[in-house]
Amino acid sequence: MAAIVKIVAFFVLLAHSVKCHSSSSLSAADRISELPGQPRVSFHQYSGYVSVDEKEERALFYYFVEAENDPASKPLVLWLNGGPGCSSLGVGAFSENGPFRPSGNGLVRNEHSWNREANILYLESPIGVGFSYAANSSSYEGVNDKITARDNLVFLQNWFLQFPQYKDRSLYITGESYAGHYIPQLAELMLQFNKKRKEFYLKGIALGNPVLEYATDFNSRAEFFWSHGLISDSTYGMFTSACNYSRYVSEYYRGSLSPICSKVMSLVTTETSKFVDKYDVTLDVCIPSVLSQSKVLAPQQVTESIDVCVEDETLNYLNRKDVQKALHARLIGLNRWLVCSNILDYEPLDLEIPTINIVGRIIQAGIPVLVYSGDQDSVIPLTGTRRLVHRLARLLKLRSTTPYRVWFAGMQVGGWTQVYDNILSFATIRGASHEAPFSQPERSLVLFKAFLEGTPLPQEF
Repeated sequence: MAAIVKIVAFFVLLAHSVKCHSSSSLSAADRISELPGQPRVSFHQYSGYVSVDEKEERALFYYFVEAENDPASKPLVLWLNGGPGCSSLGVGAFSENGPFRPSGNGLVRNEHSWNREANILYLESPIGVGFSYAANSSSYEGVNDKITARDNLVFLQNWFLQFPQYKDRSLYITGESYAGHYIPQLAELMLQFNKKRKEFYLKGIALGNPVLEYATDFNSRAEFFWSHGLISDSTYGMFTSACNYSRYVSEYYRGSLSPICSKVMSLVTTETSKFVDKYDVTLDVCIPSVLSQSKVLAPQQVTESIDVCVEDETLNYLNRKDVQKALHARLIGLNRWLVCSNILDYEPLDLEIPTINIVGRIIQAGIPVLVYSGDQDSVIPLTGTRRLVHRLARLLKLRSTTPYRVWFAGMQVGGWTQVYDNILSFATIRGASHEAPFSQPERSLVLFKAFLEGTPLPQEF
């Protein structure tokens, strides 16, 4: 821990050595006057770069949207997508819970945007994702969870220099998938930093379909496939005994794929079909599409993401020169902006390091945690996530203060929830995918609002 504190201290000093500009001039320079094809809105938008290492010329790109109404009274929410290597701008902001979605040559309003409830900060992290860049391409090599957490911490410190009005604001961190690694590690760094100097007013974290404990999360996939009729009884038997999914991924990333694992995965891939979206097994796929999801979560498989059609439009939109100019973005060492980075060399074995124990320490520090699952996701199925949350509650000796029950949104069942000692919550979002705010926007917004307010999910409509 002492080493971590020293590293943080070093980067804090580095972060504050940014060239001197007034914070007001910096934020004004990042103001977006209007995005091409954008409907008229009353809230302000900003985007641009924040340096995390002046010497090495490493900078992270952000997109910030103020709350629709009374932003001065609303909390600040940082959103992180996973991958590792996928864009919070292209996926989170423009496909999930941001104010706009690309349509044709322009943008349309998302009526269930999360900036109805908060000021939302989307961060393209780590370096090499989206518009985030380093002057030296070697910075894209050997990136890992520790580097990412450290950079994200420095980013926030320097972003607050540009937006000092948000420095003392209640802060929440939310995200999905591999952000189950990013978020707990960032939150723990914040808590460690705060012991020396109070700088982050962290009030809670929310993790959507997160990777928290590699074996449990991945090996619940076989049961999900079988229970939804996607694989045969015989393949299910092999997928649970001869070679489970965590073993397959472990062998794949060590370059030692065994014949039995190769055989099992070939059967699973054939039976589940490339025409079934693994991120939402009930949703039709977009045909044709050239997009694929994270290589870490689905190695060797070209699987269409739930929102591939939206992502295709996002890809086209964010590669327009007029859009990049409006966003104050530039491509460094790249020809095109991509949804998921093809230049980032992320340490794949970090996937195997559990973060559920870090979540436990965050709870012990008094920070509320919400873990939620879109219940149609076979990539990180709700069954494994629910087991992990329940096991953590037992380990921390937390009482069930809200027994497992349904919750409502839009006069329909929104999902199910259970709460432990009013600090650890689990919820499902009914009918939702791996990217819940895209597939169930209204239900996701209801969940998000309750999370920010610290209130129970609706028991009736």
